Amino acid sequence: MQFAPLVVLVIVFYFMLIRPQMKRSKEHNQMLSKVAMGDEVVTGGGLAGRVTGIGEVYLTVEIADGVSVKVQKQSVTSVLPKGTLKNL
Repeated sequence: MQFAPLVVLVIVFYFMLIRPQMKRSKEHNQMLSKVAMGDEVVTGGGLAGRVTGIGEVYLTVEIADGVSVKVQKQSVTSVLPKGTLKNL
């Protein structure tokens, strides 16, 4: 019976912390697998641009006319709706 509070604590941590984090990670990986050429993305560093190249680990993102940067796929935080960059 002394282990009952510990077991309850582990169960609470699982449902409150571990499970939601796994769900967010899975959604992020699905989003990254769907990134395609021409998509408008925002990186974790705040760069917004259009994807012009896709590699295994890196994306080439055009952040201004003639200015492209390579970023890791994992740094992409969101995919914007088409035409969003024109309004920024």
